[in-house]
Amino acid sequence: MKEWNPSSWRDCRIKQQPIYKDKELLKNIENELKSYPPLVFAGEAQRLKQLLGKAVEGKAFLLQGGDCAESFNQFSAINIRDMFKVIIQMGAILTFAGSCPIIKVGRLAGQFAKPRSNDIENINGAEIPIYRGDIINDLEPTMEAREPDPKRMIKAYNQSAATLNLLRAFAQGGFASLNKVHKWNLEFVKNNSFGQKYEELAQRITQTLDFMEACGISLESTQQLNEVEFYTSHEALLLNYEEQLCRQDSLSGKYYNCSAHMLWIGERTRGLDEAHIEFLRGVENPLGVKVGPTITKDEILSLCDALNPNNESGRLNIIVRMGAYKIKERFHSILKQVLPEGRKILWSIDPMHGNTIKAPNGYKTRVFDNILDEVKSFFEIHQAENSYAGGIHLEMTGQDVTECIGGSQKITESNLSYNYNTQCDPRLNATQAIELAFLIADILKKQKQ
Repeated sequence: MKEWNPSSWRDCRIKQQPIYKDKELLKNIENELKSYPPLVFAGEAQRLKQLLGKAVEGKAFLLQGGDCAESFNQFSAINIRDMFKVIIQMGAILTFAGSCPIIKVGRLAGQFAKPRSNDIENINGAEIPIYRGDIINDLEPTMEAREPDPKRMIKAYNQSAATLNLLRAFAQGGFASLNKVHKWNLEFVKNNSFGQKYEELAQRITQTLDFMEACGISLESTQQLNEVEFYTSHEALLLNYEEQLCRQDSLSGKYYNCSAHMLWIGERTRGLDEAHIEFLRGVENPLGVKVGPTITKDEILSLCDALNPNNESGRLNIIVRMGAYKIKERFHSILKQVLPEGRKILWSIDPMHGNTIKAPNGYKTRVFDNILDEVKSFFEIHQAENSYAGGIHLEMTGQDVTECIGGSQKITESNLSYNYNTQCDPRLNATQAIELAFLIADILKKQKQ
C-alpha cells in the first residue's frame, strides 16, 4: 500500500462525489474549514472504540440511529431533543429488559450527504441533477438549486457544531438522569400500547432507584445514573469536507477524522481501490462498512486487511444490509466462512436499506414487518453459528411521521401522505422505534438466558 496522508484519496477513483464548477471557491472553502476547530476529539473517538470492543466480545450492544439525512430547514433544538430522547429511551429499554450495556451512537451532527442510485431525476418532464444532501445541493427541484455549492459545507459544519453542543448538554447536564426516565416518553407515544409498556418499565426503574436511595446510595453523586455517554456518526461521503476535519492528535501523533466519533462507508463506495477506503484507512476512528447481499468472504477479509490490518477490537463494524428475504439466502453462508478467520468484527444489522419499496401511490416506504423480520433473521443466524449479533443501525426520528408502513399504529399506504417529511429515505417514527426496541430487548434477554 502507498503511503497515506489526509489528501491521498485525491489520487484514487471516486464515486458519489459532486462536481463543483467554481474550483477557486471550493479551495477557499476547504481552507476555511481547515482553520476551524475540530467537532470531536481524539480521546472521545478512542473511548468509543474501547466500548465497541466490548460489543465485539459480546459484552455490550451498539444502538446506532438517526435521520437518513439531516436538514438545514428542519434544524431545531426540539428536533434534536426529541431524537436524543428516543435514543436514550431505546437504550433504557435494551439495558433494563435485555440486561446489556448499550452503546448509544446517533446519526447526527454530520449526516448531510447521501449516496444516490442515479445522477439525474425527471421532474415534470425535465431532467435535473439528483438531490445529494443539504451539504451539497438543495432539495428544491430546480436546476439552480441542484447545482453543487461548496459554501453549503460551512453551514453543515456550523449546524453540526450547534447540534453537538446541545447533545453534550443533554447527555451531561442532567436531562439524561434516570430520575427523569418518565419524561423521556414523547407525548404522542404515551397513548400507544408500547408507550404504556415503556411507562411500566420506567416505573420499575424508579422503584429500583428509590430502593437504592433507601439503602443509602446517593443517586445525585453517582455519575452513571445522571449522565449518558453519547456519540455521533455519519457516512463519510463528501471527502472534500471530511479531509478538512482530519487532524493529527498532539498526544499520539495519529490522525483522527474529527467530524464525528465514528464514520462509515456505504455499500456503493466500498471499492478497495477507491477514494473512500483510501481516506478512512488512515484515521484512527472506529469505522463501519455497509455490505449488501453481493458481498463475498474474500471482500470482507480484504476490507478487514485495508481498514483494520492490526485486527484491533472495536475498530471495524460490518453493517449488514441485505433485506428481509436475501439475508436468509446469503448471510448464513458468508458468516460461516468468515468466522474461522478470527477477525475481530463487530457485526450489526441495518434492516432499513434492503427493505425499501415504492408504494402504489408513489411514496418510497418500508414495511415494519420486513424490518423486524430481517432483525430476527440476523440474530438467529448468529445464534446458529455461536456468534454475537452486536448492534443495530436504524434510520429513525423523534417525530410522529408516517413514512414506514405497519407497526402498532397500523400505518397504511393511504396514511403515508399525512406526515411524510423525510429529506430522502423513509424513517421509523418514535413509536415504531420504541416498539422495535422492546422486540430486540426480548431477543437479547433470550440470548442471555
